[in-house]
Order: sequence, then structure tokens, then C-alpha cells
Amino acid sequence: MQMDDLARLAALHGVATAFQPAADVTVPVPEATVKAVLGLLGVITDDAESVRAQAADAVREAAGRLLPRTVVLWQGEPVPPEPAGLPPGTRVRVAAEETGEELAWGPALPLGVHRLTAEAPDGRTGRAALIVAPPRAPAAPARAHGLLVQLYSLLSERSWGMGDLGDLADLADWAGRTHGAGFIQVNPLHAAVPGSPTDPSPYRPSSRRFPDPVYLRIEDVPEYADCPGRRALDGLAARGGELRRQVLEKGALIDRDAVWELKRQALELLYAVPRTPEREAAYAAFRAEQGGPLDVHAAWCAAHAGEDPEERRDFHRWLVWLTEAQLAAAQRAAREAGMTVGIVHDLAVGVHPQGSDASGTPHYAGDASVGAPPDAFNARGQDWGLPPWRPDRLEEAAYEPFRALLRGVFRYAGALRIDHVMGLFRLWWIPREALPAEGTYVSYDGEAMLAVLVLEAHRAGALVIGEDLGTVEPRVREALARRGVLGTSVLWFERDWSGSGGPLDPGAWRADCLATVTTHDLPPTAAKLAGGHVELRDRLGLLTRPAEAERAEDAADTAEWLEVLDGLGLDTKGEEAAVRALYGFLLRTPARLVGVWLPDAVGDRRPQNLPGTWDQYPNWRLPVADDGGRPLTLEALTASPRANALLSAVREGVHTRTAPPGARPV
Repeated sequence: MQMDDLARLAALHGVATAFQPAADVTVPVPEATVKAVLGLLGVITDDAESVRAQAADAVREAAGRLLPRTVVLWQGEPVPPEPAGLPPGTRVRVAAEETGEELAWGPALPLGVHRLTAEAPDGRTGRAALIVAPPRAPAAPARAHGLLVQLYSLLSERSWGMGDLGDLADLADWAGRTHGAGFIQVNPLHAAVPGSPTDPSPYRPSSRRFPDPVYLRIEDVPEYADCPGRRALDGLAARGGELRRQVLEKGALIDRDAVWELKRQALELLYAVPRTPEREAAYAAFRAEQGGPLDVHAAWCAAHAGEDPEERRDFHRWLVWLTEAQLAAAQRAAREAGMTVGIVHDLAVGVHPQGSDASGTPHYAGDASVGAPPDAFNARGQDWGLPPWRPDRLEEAAYEPFRALLRGVFRYAGALRIDHVMGLFRLWWIPREALPAEGTYVSYDGEAMLAVLVLEAHRAGALVIGEDLGTVEPRVREALARRGVLGTSVLWFERDWSGSGGPLDPGAWRADCLATVTTHDLPPTAAKLAGGHVELRDRLGLLTRPAEAERAEDAADTAEWLEVLDGLGLDTKGEEAAVRALYGFLLRTPARLVGVWLPDAVGDRRPQNLPGTWDQYPNWRLPVADDGGRPLTLEALTASPRANALLSAVREGVHTRTAPPGARPV
């Protein structure tokens, strides 16, 4: 087979035959990978003649199309007299998104995803989705600070063994009223995949469209007060309290399965309570609005719980309704506490291959998974075990699956963080049985995906934050910035790569970003300052070179940062002061949003997730703890002098430094 034919066919389907891990390095993709990925897109590559014929057919088809599959217009930007490339005399019609009403092509087209049809004089016709989007997503506040927290890890004295949506509302109330916080960013609250045990990672959910009822505060369900089975409910609450004590007082890990078993029993009792006419009407309206996708998800949940889907579907629909109501209540509580943004929800990059979103739908490539190619941080590449969207099927569906997903999450969000936002433009596909390093990039219509995102954010009035860490094509960051999508800047990674290589001067940071010191995948700041994360990885056998070299390099990196902080006049004497100084550095940047990792406020040294581990470390199962490793309740955390001192300092810095001061160069 001529690789030229295969390469041409691959290019026509957005499949890369080579990639660049660095500007001066090009790595070819194995031919077997290219053929396997093309096969997942419905392209037959059995023999050279088949490849040659399909490549020729694809070229002819593309040349003969009157319209591309998707046309994007940005409101307020120049609109051509007609779609580009049409022959003279072509008739163009636009049908409105919801009503089907005929619209006139031009700058007055309303926002939405409309149907565009072209009829050429020679009889050819073309159809396309026409996405009309605002020029930018909603703008961030001039300056705001907030908290970053994994909700399950924050247990209050009312929690049943893990943090819940009542705890989220209480945290928002305290952070907003006491410390003027503008937002709280949480982990993905997507529905998990049932199992024994359940996968604890919030980034590998069953569904991104629907939330997880394990986060319900049972006592806040309206039917709780009228439940005739109060004695049974009280008994379940007592058992939930025992789960909480096991975690907070006896060092047990958060046990999501045990929490859900108790909550499920309680919810069975509450489901049997007759609803008021007003509640019944609200529930009926919710079911009608959500329609078929909710029915499919609920049936899947019933089946995977070992229940009859026909008999038990309504119970699982009801759980979604309750959970979304408490999510909306948390957002209201945040705004009532004075937060300018409120709750920032996290959209995982994908879903579990056997989850409700991926099961029985043509929109995912089930025999591939998403990951990352080899890079400086992982020489073997990464396989995340998540099936990717099929770009061809998204186009055929006018991006409705993506739109529905966004609409669902935006219902209760003040902002949305997009995990691995580069996936709007391309994803690293790994065919089944292939190693992570043997994958390839598959391209998406990035402008169309971005237009859908901006459109739905505009309709919800919500901000968008892209997690753009790692290898990012320059064009991607430029496109995101142009459309108002904020980036993510982590202090330890912000260096002057084009110059000295040292820490980037605070005035040189980008403004349109969420700036943080650390993340859930990195060491808490106290651990980083003390080098504890190197010792942890050494104990677990995760280092790829001698521990002495790792310690020396890490210590040099930390010392370099402390020297920078000292040079800026920031106090670094002692751990608490050094943590405050690092956040003080963030406040000297122009970043619009500054996020405080909540465990940093109390000196917690344990990472919530240690990449590269599975059962060697209790990922996603640790409660927030103090500097001695003692778990803290939400009530103890909000009373902590250390936490209040840090957040007071950040609030003062936000109010006194609306722009980076004229600090001397770093």
C-alpha cells in the first residue's frame, strides 16, 4: 500500500499520520494505527486498491459539495453576501432552529443552530448546520478570587460519610459572606458507574449529562419532613453519622459505595411519600423538558442496579430531578452570599465506555479510548479509558449531543471548567489493544465546537474556563482567547520559556485565566514546599530516576521560587507565610480569577489524586485534613485561624491590587 494514498485518505478524515511533541520533532504514526482509526470512522482500509479508491471518492465528494457540513457565523462580525464557494444563482434558505421559520441570510440571523440549504442551478443541493454564536462567551468579573475543592472530601457534621450539596451551599455561604469569594470550583459531579467497588474517579463518569445523586443532602429533600418512616430515616442518618466518624476520627477512607447504600435506602422511603400538587407539577415539567435522554439514562441506571428498567425507571428520573434541584439551590446560595460567579462546575473530558452516555449511542467510538502521547511528564503516554466522540457523527447530528450536554450542566452553573479543553480541536485516539504511545490525533471542527460552547454559555450567562495545561497548539489558545474562554495558569508551570527559563514575571502573566498555585493532580503547596511529594512517590516506587536527583531538582525549583518571592518583598519565613506569599504572587499577576486550593488553607499535605497510581494510593477518597493529617469537618475548617488568615490575605490582595503593581523584574 502506498502511504501517500493512506495519508491522503487519513487527512480527509482528520486522522494524523504524524505528530509533533516539540517544535523541532516529528514522530510518524504507525500505519496500523492510522488504518485502525480510519476503520473506527467507517473507512475500509483492507487493501491498497480500496484505500486508493476511497481517497479518490472522498476528494470528489469534498470538491462536489455545495456546503461544508457545518457553517459558523459569529454575531457582530462581517457576514458574506452568501455562504462561500457557491456558484452564481444558487438559492440559499435558512430554517430557524426551533420553529422552522424561514430566515434571511445575513447579519440579522438570530443566535442558534439553524438548518442551511443551498440549491444550485445545476440541480445539486447541499445541507449544513448553521451555528450563529455570540462573538465571545460571557466576560469574567474584573477580579475575583475563590476556592477549589473536591466536594466529596469536605465533610460537615451533617454529612453521611462524604461531602454533599448541603455542604457545598454552606461552604459558599461562608466563603462569600466572610471572605468575599466570587466562586467555588468543584470536581465533576457527574453520575458515576455503579460497581463493587465503584470507580472513585470523578473524571470517568457514567454520564456527563446527568448528576450523581450520591451528593444529595437527604434531610433537604422536601418529602423528608412528611415521611411516615421517620424512625427508619433517623436510623439511616445515624448510620451515616457513623460513616462520617469513621472517616473523621478513625482514619477510614471515604467509602462512596457505603454512603450510596444508605442514601439509596433513605431515598426509597422518600420516593414513596406522596408529593404535593405543586411538586408533582414541577416534576412532570422536568420530565417533559428532559425527554428521551433522561428516560434512557434512568433505564440504564435501573438495569445496572439489577432492577427492572420499566418498573424502576421513574425512581431514577426522580433522583436526577432531586439532585438538579439541590445543585440549583447551591448556586442560589452562592449568589445570595455575594459571589459574582458562584459554583464553577467541572466537565470531564469523557465518559466510561460502559456508562449510560456511551451505551447504545452512535456518537462515541467504542473501540478506541482517549489519552495523551508521550511527553516530558510521561514517556509512555497515557490511556484514560474514555471513548472519544466521533467527529463525523457529531457533524451529522448538528452537534446536538454536545449541545444537550452543555445545556444540562449550565442549568446550575455560574461557570464551567472544560477539562482538557484542547479536546474541542483534537483528541489522542488509542485503538483497542494498542499502547498509549501508538495512538494518533483525530481532529474535530474546532470552530464549530467552540461556537456551540460559546452559544450555550451565552444562553446560560455563565463563564467558561478551559483547562489548557500541557501541550497546546498556539492556534488553540489564540482561538479560545478570541472567544472569551479563560485559560488555566498554574504557578509552578509558569516560566519564561522563551528567555531565562526562570519563573515568569507576574506582570507577564495572561489576564484571561484562572490562576492557581496547585491542582487536584499536583502536590498541595505545603507538601511541595517541604518536598514531601518526592518522598511519597519514592515510597510508592514511582520515580523514574534516583531519588537524590529528584530531591535536588525539586529543592532547587522551590528555592528559586522562594527567592523570587523574597525579591518581591513577600514574607516567606515559615510554611504558613510561604503559602500566603505564593498566593500573594498570584495577586500580583493580572489574572481575572485567582483560585485557592482549599486544602492549602489548612496545610493539608496529601494530594487528592496521584497520577500514575491505581491501588497504590487512595485517589479521590481522602478527606481534607490539617497539617498533621487529622481530617477536618467543614465547621472546623471555617473556624481555622490558618484558613481565615490565608483567605483574608487573598481578599485584601484582590481589593488592593486590581492590576499587577510595578514590581521589579523577576
